[in-house]
Amino acid sequence: MTLAIDRNDPAIRAHAETYRQAAAAKRRQALIGILVFIACVLLSARGAEVDLAKFFENIHRFPKYIYETLPTLRLASLGADLGEWYWGLKGWLKLLWQTVLIAYVGTILGAAGAFLFCFAAAANLGRAPWLRFAVRRFLEFCRTVPEIVFALIFVIAFGLGPLPGVLAIAIHTMGALGKLFSEVVENIDLKPVDGVTASGGSWWQIVRFAVVPQVLSNFASYALLRFEINVRGASIMGFVGAGGIGQDLIEAIRKFYFTDVSAILLLIIVAVMLIDYGTERLRHALLSLEHGR
Repeated sequence: MTLAIDRNDPAIRAHAETYRQAAAAKRRQALIGILVFIACVLLSARGAEVDLAKFFENIHRFPKYIYETLPTLRLASLGADLGEWYWGLKGWLKLLWQTVLIAYVGTILGAAGAFLFCFAAAANLGRAPWLRFAVRRFLEFCRTVPEIVFALIFVIAFGLGPLPGVLAIAIHTMGALGKLFSEVVENIDLKPVDGVTASGGSWWQIVRFAVVPQVLSNFASYALLRFEINVRGASIMGFVGAGGIGQDLIEAIRKFYFTDVSAILLLIIVAVMLIDYGTERLRHALLSLEHGR
């Protein structure tokens, strides 16, 4: 049975008018938001001295440079051409492995530091407000200064080699993971905390028995995600002499060894893709274990 709607009914007309006014208000809000966003973008571009004319005038140089880095590969002499393209494969693989190790050690050290500081930075566990404030500001400093700046400072202090890269990545990782870890801690179930507290447990016992079991899988997941990021970051540590394959990459760029640039970049891309795939599988497995409890 179909019910007929009388559009001339005063109640129906009142509801329709209310709906029309609400829809019009939503459209006005959306339009105002879009205009404010465009105005902010234009003001930011003006403040940053973005020159669109110069951008479009020189944009052709980017694909031209990419084209020049591509090797000449012919089917008749494919093996010889590949051998010429990857003439330094053995040395590049060694430097690439060093890059992965720099990222790995830096991630381990940074994650350990973040683990130690995150509980004091969490609002639901920090007993002393001044300590929580100090730890949070310290972590902010660690993640605000770019890794390349830390690497440059450590190169001056310790000389060339992987050590400055490891220290730079470890400090930046500690700041970034410390923030993420503390937010995970702030979202825990407080019932186990109340139980340990009621039984007379100390602050360290609360952390050990009530907090860590709830957050450990998330901590590991975030650490693996950070390792993916650090592999990419470690690839440019060599730009300032902090070890890894970045040193050969910047040398090839500066000396216009075009095919060497594409060969090294392809190695980095493949390595990062494989590491991303592996760590993604591990993170999903950890999260599955957490949800399966």
